[in-house]
Amino acid sequence: MTYDVSRRDLSDLWHTLGNADAVHGLYYLLMHGLFRLAGDADPLLVMRVPSVLAMSAAAAGVALLGRRLAGPRAGLLGGLAFAVLPLIQRFAQEGRSYAAVCALVVWATHALLDAVAADECRTRRLWCRYAVLMLVACVLHEFAVFALAGHALAVPRAARRRWATAAGAVVVGLAPLAVLSRQQQAQVHWLSFSPRPYAATLGVCLFGVGCAELVRRWAPRDAEAPDGLVRVALPLLVAPTGLLMLLTPIKPLFVDRYVLYSWAGLALLLGALLDRALRGGRTHRAVAAVTVGAALASLIPSAVHLRTPESRVDNGTAAAQAIRTAGRPGDAVVYLPSRRRAWTLPSPRAVEGLRDLAQDRGPAASHTLYGTEVPAHVIRARMSEEPRIVLVTDPSGGTGDTIDRETVKHLVIRDRFRKCRSWHARGARVTLYARPGRC
Repeated sequence: MTYDVSRRDLSDLWHTLGNADAVHGLYYLLMHGLFRLAGDADPLLVMRVPSVLAMSAAAAGVALLGRRLAGPRAGLLGGLAFAVLPLIQRFAQEGRSYAAVCALVVWATHALLDAVAADECRTRRLWCRYAVLMLVACVLHEFAVFALAGHALAVPRAARRRWATAAGAVVVGLAPLAVLSRQQQAQVHWLSFSPRPYAATLGVCLFGVGCAELVRRWAPRDAEAPDGLVRVALPLLVAPTGLLMLLTPIKPLFVDRYVLYSWAGLALLLGALLDRALRGGRTHRAVAAVTVGAALASLIPSAVHLRTPESRVDNGTAAAQAIRTAGRPGDAVVYLPSRRRAWTLPSPRAVEGLRDLAQDRGPAASHTLYGTEVPAHVIRARMSEEPRIVLVTDPSGGTGDTIDRETVKHLVIRDRFRKCRSWHARGARVTLYARPGRC
């Protein structure tokens, strides 16, 4: 969606954010300016460069945090650990806001430590800097606000009143966007509880707790006190993730990328743990060497996979190619559900010559993400007159959507058409349906 929405005229973009995706509004506006400056440059490169730069800044911030809290070697190892984490590598190459949010939260943590340690004459300016960084992070993506919970647990008692004032300013500044995005909550209706990602994330948090305990136990007498790093890193890892998971009974909202910044806490703990191991005896060093070697070996397949199209949740380019292959001029195309239209927005040639039966107004004209569709009875009438339909859907066939328009699409295809052939792409399924004898 970044490509399509960010390249709209500024007035169209502004009206779109009033209807949908306000949570990413600041990022779209920034990318709109960047696309304007880039001119005819490769749009894929334009989308990815900000994420690469932001994640590089985040890695540098993690390294400096580790150096500050546990020494130079712990900082270097923490920064390297952060850089090789698969989820960090993934969002370093995607044109989305999560890398920038991660960098801002990391550097806001620096600002927090500066404010806590500052003398009286500098403290107001430093607390303002912390509040500004956190507010920008939250406006880029609202769930950065959960990082405040991690910071709350890291702040010493003497500074809690000042931190509460800064955090309150962030919440107040975020409130208008939160109210607007609340009105657009239908955009996340697709989120549901799935045990696997929850269990995996819980496992990562427990692993972080284990790392924190080992950091404390393995601290040599002449080493920096480990409590400072653990007090900052462990809450940053556990608190945002835990709070987002606790919302599940009300509304499942947990997706790992929403709290991507929490992985900075794990990287800090890993860096400190490796530093403690290297400072220890021969047994500790051997354990550290074996652990690092095994971890790097296990990460190589993941790192290679992340640089292939198959690593994407859905491969829009492959889906567009399948649509081009399945359809011929004059055929109809139907998206089930309608949000799957996003796969062809960056590649309009994929549907050239095909008629979008359900569409009423296009995304830009309607100031929406995917366009608007005609009523269900009109969709039924139009589909019933077609000899061939290219159905674009996800691997489930779109059966989970209960909206009238989506139900009608499914029923007409099931009752009146015969399946000719399917093409499968990562996260997508394109199927040609036709009347008997028209395949």
